[in-house]
Amino acid sequence: MVGQIEVRLKELIREICEELQSELIELEIMPDHVHLLIEVDPQFGVHKVIKTIKGKTSRILRKEFKELTTKLPTLWTNSYFISTVGGAPLA
Repeated sequence: MVGQIEVRLKELIREICEELQSELIELEIMPDHVHLLIEVDPQFGVHKVIKTIKGKTSRILRKEFKELTTKLPTLWTNSYFISTVGGAPLA
């Protein structure tokens, strides 16, 4: 994801994290995947945050950028990788 799609994706991820009371610490968008470092509020599971990010961004981006509907059958795969950094210094 590059150009205006990348810019819009960053906006959407920031908005969704705020809605879900999750702190977005780092965000890196690559052409074919995304890296997130987020602090998730315990009332939400990490899986819910990821599911919401993937669902909302796919729906909105595919509506706003029609070329995404013709190039790919889906915007995101069903899988994702999660790792914790509990207690690790992030700086």
